[in-house]
Amino acid sequence: MKQTLRDAATVILLRDRVGGPYEVFLMRRHRNQAFMGGAYVFPGGRLDDADADPELAACIGGICAADAKHLIQETDLPEATALGLFVAAIRETFEEAGVLLARDARGSVVDLSAPETAARFAAYRLELHEGRLTLSEMVRREGLLFAPDLLVPYSHWITPEIETRRFDTRFFLARLPEGQVPVHDRMEMTESRWLTPAFAMAEHAAGRIVLMPPTLKTIEELLSFPNTGQLFDAARSQRIFTIFPEAFRTADGFGIRLPHDSEYTLAAYRQPPRPGETTRIVMEDGIWKTRVYKNEE
Repeated sequence: MKQTLRDAATVILLRDRVGGPYEVFLMRRHRNQAFMGGAYVFPGGRLDDADADPELAACIGGICAADAKHLIQETDLPEATALGLFVAAIRETFEEAGVLLARDARGSVVDLSAPETAARFAAYRLELHEGRLTLSEMVRREGLLFAPDLLVPYSHWITPEIETRRFDTRFFLARLPEGQVPVHDRMEMTESRWLTPAFAMAEHAAGRIVLMPPTLKTIEELLSFPNTGQLFDAARSQRIFTIFPEAFRTADGFGIRLPHDSEYTLAAYRQPPRPGETTRIVMEDGIWKTRVYKNEE
């Protein structure tokens, strides 16, 4: 299994609103993409070799490699890979959404609101897409440091074996920095929306947007938190279990069992029951739906 998995990082980007519930940023993948084409997703992507380059340490502030490993809660993970996942999360969020989790020489989170600054970083973003610039070259040129401490590890999903492209993905929480406006890249991503968790679930249920199982389950979990403060506090104090869904056949096709489902059979990933919480995600009428399964035996 490990030979077919690719390490990856995903960022659940959130923003608070005055007088209303918080929102999550979702982007629509290009319909022509082989993996999750047309689905609405969080910013993210696979870990590149450059993300785990030890020379990047000079471009990183806030946490070190040992801290990253502790925060991700994976004892067998090399420290360089752990820190690299934070870097990959920062890189992908900038490349796909234009949001940069970095600090300037004064220690302030970078502000991209000035027109000339926004234009300069938009040009950097295009150069990154075209392979003419690396993110480390950009932050050195601007005198910035990556800010992985702005990311809070949230969950860990492994793509089921039924899929041909499989990822070992760590999900992170992050607040939208002041002075930054996310914009989808118009290449891999064709649309973007800020949605409250409740409205995102409703749009998906109505078939107006498509959420794949990890995104759907994550947004469903966000419904439990009335504000981002409680969400971040819970994320910082929780134990992160690896979620390795187990695929099974249904009358309409197939679904997945989550590790706390009563009929989940993969002993290495099984988790204690969570009464009342979604245990399965099934495809019904062309839409992924969460379900609570109770074994009556």
